[in-house]
Amino acid sequence: MIKSRQQIILGWLERAGAGTYQELATVLRVSTMTVRREVDELNSRGLIIKTLGGVQRADAPAVLMESAIHGRMSRNRPEKQSIARAALALLENEQTLFLDGSTTSLELAKLIARRLRGVTIVTSSSLVAMELGSNRNNKVIGLGGELDHDSRCYVGAATEEMADRLYVDMALISTMGFLPAEGTFESSVANFRVKQIIARHAKTVALLVDHSKFGQRALAKVLDISQIHCVVTDAGAPESDLQELANLQVRVVREMNSEGNANVA
Repeated sequence: MIKSRQQIILGWLERAGAGTYQELATVLRVSTMTVRREVDELNSRGLIIKTLGGVQRADAPAVLMESAIHGRMSRNRPEKQSIARAALALLENEQTLFLDGSTTSLELAKLIARRLRGVTIVTSSSLVAMELGSNRNNKVIGLGGELDHDSRCYVGAATEEMADRLYVDMALISTMGFLPAEGTFESSVANFRVKQIIARHAKTVALLVDHSKFGQRALAKVLDISQIHCVVTDAGAPESDLQELANLQVRVVREMNSEGNANVA
């Protein structure tokens, strides 16, 4: 029989994917020693996997705990899941897509793997490729190159050269910062070149951006607002920024209700 604390741990890991003992201690309001005892029992039953300094759900990619991307996995996760559901409503079977290596794209990849068939997905992310490769319903094309250990994305000249040869129906791209009057911003130079190349080759560019990214700048400008056809965001996005996007004739999509229906402006 699974104890109530263990049920909480399993539920939390289902949402976050992975976490540290300290994070779980905060959630449960107990000591890390108590958490370790509960984790040991769950691990012995094969319900979770222990990692260095923490745990992950049994079906999570083993690389998550050791990469910097893990630190972003649980941040605004409900909003990212909402954005992924809204973005899924824009997609159809038989399309060609690009997904970047963001945690929001990772949430979307899970939905695509379960819901769509006959889709061809191009990605520079090893994690997104692993999620999409969980079944044979769709074709996955990975942009090879040098692996960036922080993002688990392939970067560099070889990656960019391959990206420059491909054309997709829709590019679903995330960002570190977004100013509706200007465009998107990133701090990782190694990763944003691929986004720029793919955006030039896509029929439609959809920006996946949660409310916390609005009004933020980062090191470098990546995409101009004129390159973005659709913004997919969550219910917490600033209304003033959404109005500015409407004035610029940029389509806005949000999942607004418990039934998972998307609101399109």
